[in-house]
Amino acid sequence: MFRIFVLIGFTYLFFHLHASGDISKYINMKYSYISESAIYIFILFTLISLYFYIKGDNHEHDHDCDHCGHNHAAEENRWWKRGIAFLIMITPVLTGLFLPVATLDSNIVEKKGLSFPVYAEGDEYSQHQFLQPDTSSYYGKEGYSEMMDKGLNKLEKADSIKLEEDSFLNDLETIYNYPGQFMGEEMTLTGFAYKDKELAANQVFLLRFGIIHCIADSGVYGILLDLPDDLKANNDDWLQITGTLDNVYYQPFKKTIPVLKVTKWKKVSEPNDPYVYRQN
Repeated sequence: MFRIFVLIGFTYLFFHLHASGDISKYINMKYSYISESAIYIFILFTLISLYFYIKGDNHEHDHDCDHCGHNHAAEENRWWKRGIAFLIMITPVLTGLFLPVATLDSNIVEKKGLSFPVYAEGDEYSQHQFLQPDTSSYYGKEGYSEMMDKGLNKLEKADSIKLEEDSFLNDLETIYNYPGQFMGEEMTLTGFAYKDKELAANQVFLLRFGIIHCIADSGVYGILLDLPDDLKANNDDWLQITGTLDNVYYQPFKKTIPVLKVTKWKKVSEPNDPYVYRQN
């Protein structure tokens, strides 16, 4: 019976995440069909478990339990272990349903710091990225080069660059890979402000949390801004920025990175979905 309750719990949890839209806080919606399939799989397993439970009840012993030869001490011990297992299995369901979904913000950036993984020492297999999207590990060398060339051709044909929600990560990765190609180009994007202690007084990062496949490989991506004197941005202020692209050598990264010299700006509300997702 414990198994049935656990399966019902997980079925309802996945259904609730999709119905509320909170599933987008955990996975790239491009792969939502996988979690949708899980709902039907859980329903199927629930029905199968219910069938065998009812079938088992119909075949219970009808003779006196004093002569059935059962070890009642062992039976009680087994129920105690099942109770512990049930609590462990049901905990993810309870936390998923009753704890609020936390949206990633500048506090996460501050704790983790900003760095380019390729220059950082430590776990070479870490999937979390910062500032610069890099999906080269998901493609072969030729496939990745072809994809970047396609992105470059797309941006070069545009009169100005606008990082839309559905192309934010793709286009930003192209800009980081070909910084010299976009010198002097106008670009518009929306994100939240983050002030790093290493930045000059008139500089701030404009960032978005992005998901490539799921929350496990999420990162924070964006660009350095040179601000006009009349723009004072605090951490987590959401801004829509237009500016001219340039390059700057950023000492903490020991790397030349793109910088956007702001010409137009306005404060905006946080989007309903603050995350961006890799589309291919």
